[in-house]
Amino acid sequence: MSQLTESSEPTAYIPNVLNANCGSRRVLDMLADTWTLLVISAIKYETRRYGEMQRMIEGISQKMLTQTLHKLERDGLLQRTVYPVVPPKTEYALTPLGKSLVPVLESMYDWSETNFDQVDIARRTYDDRQRE
Repeated sequence: MSQLTESSEPTAYIPNVLNANCGSRRVLDMLADTWTLLVISAIKYETRRYGEMQRMIEGISQKMLTQTLHKLERDGLLQRTVYPVVPPKTEYALTPLGKSLVPVLESMYDWSETNFDQVDIARRTYDDRQRE
């Protein structure tokens, strides 16, 4: 993609997540969704069926899991495979693009699991100050 200058000559497009109209911002918005992160985590190492993911991801509704799976498939992060058997069998796996996210997301998961107690303390401290 290119931008046009006053002289109408194309210039290189520089992605910028701080720009509301940038495609990278839309991708970041998609990744910032909690259910997206949890679905990716559930299938990061192996193919899963719908019911397996629903059991693994506590608190996710059928509607939200279905919407998230469709969104990830549309965005090219997930591959859905339907087998022509009775009863129908559908499996979900990360695409190479989806797998490229795993190291990044694992860093986020590790940070969250390591620091959640400090965040909770900071929240309580903040809330206590607000009540004074």
